[in-house]
Parts: sequence; structure tokens; C-alpha cells
Amino acid sequence: MNIGIIIQARMSSTRSPGKVLHQINGKPLIEYLITRLKFNFHGKICCATSDQTSDDAIEKLCIINKIPCFRGSLEDVAKRMVNTVNFLNVDAFVRINGDSPLLDPKIVERAIKIYQNGQYDLVTNSFPRSFPIGQSVEVIKTSTFEKTYAKMSLPDEFEHVTHYYYNHPDEFRIKNFKNNRDLSKYSLVVDTPEDLNQMKKIIGSMTKPHIEYGLDELIELYSNA
Repeated sequence: MNIGIIIQARMSSTRSPGKVLHQINGKPLIEYLITRLKFNFHGKICCATSDQTSDDAIEKLCIINKIPCFRGSLEDVAKRMVNTVNFLNVDAFVRINGDSPLLDPKIVERAIKIYQNGQYDLVTNSFPRSFPIGQSVEVIKTSTFEKTYAKMSLPDEFEHVTHYYYNHPDEFRIKNFKNNRDLSKYSLVVDTPEDLNQMKKIIGSMTKPHIEYGLDELIELYSNA
């Protein structure tokens, strides 16, 4: 079974433009994510961004980090993802948001194992959520996703990619996995300037390489920040 990871990123965020390339300790946020994913995952990792000139910088960063970058529609994100999946030629893909710099790779690994051991269209940890925002993972079956795209009609479905699944759960085989304790009140995402300041505090308090911090340790750093 061929599974890849797709990082969804763009510079034109409404609340925090250019957030994925904001730097902490001289490193862009999305580079933290790429490094953490590479540490545990040895398959295909690709970034999906738009074809707008504003996202040229994301493509340049991908080149530096030696991962492919597929560029497509800014507005129709779902179509961009369909084209990226075809570009990667994978049976399933892990969808990750580029504003989650400290995503725990072990959560990705767990999601992939669940997918591989079952017959699912979507494996997720946010339906319902028990993990922090910024630790969300979805593993999506490619053939189902391509068929689902043809059914999408609402703007939020094209923008948020998997909303159709969650709006029509009876149409799919969805498997949600939970954390051993409810951490849904925490946020490890960078979506606002306040989030960025919090992330700077978390990373600034690290006493070992960031790739060595798992979810429980990150929550501890968050609570002490």
C-alpha cells in the first residue's frame, strides 16, 4: 500500500498572512513540520500550495528541504489536493496543515497503521476531537477522495477538503481514533499573532532538539509557557 503525506500551505492566510514562513530561532515554521515528519516517515512527502506568485517562497523552501511542491488552484483547495495526489501517485494520503509546526510524528504513524489494518475511506483524530488543535491528522483513501470531489458543491467543502466527509458521515467508512486523555482545549497551531507568540515561547523553552518532543512534553511546555 502506497501512502504519502501532503502538507497543505499557502501564504495568503486571512488572519496571519505568511504564517507558515514566520521564523522562530531562524527557522521557518513549516520547516519545523517538515523536519519532524522526515524524522519518522520515509515515504513521499509533498507540499501542496497555490499557483499564485505569493506562494513562490513556499516552493523555494521545499526545494531547500528536498521535498516536491505541487502548485494548483488557490480557491479550489480540494481540486489542488486531487491533482497533488495524482502527481504523487499514491493509494492514500495523509493530509496535514502547514500551520502545525510541532505535529507529533507518532500521531501520524498511529493513523497510518490504523488505515493499513482496516478498510476505511478516512482515518481521523478530530471526529470528535480529543487531540489539541495543531495535532490533527487525516488519512484519506485516494479513490474515494476523487469520487467525493465530484460531489462537492459548497464553498467550505472546496476550501476545507474533508468537510464533505464530516457533513455526510453515513456515506463513508470513517474511523476516529482518540487520545488517552482529552487535550482538545489546547492549541498548538499558528493561526493568529497570539498563536505565534505562544509558539515562540514553547520552542524557546526547549532544552533538546524539537524532533525529540512528543505530545505530552509539548503540552507540558505549553502549560509552562
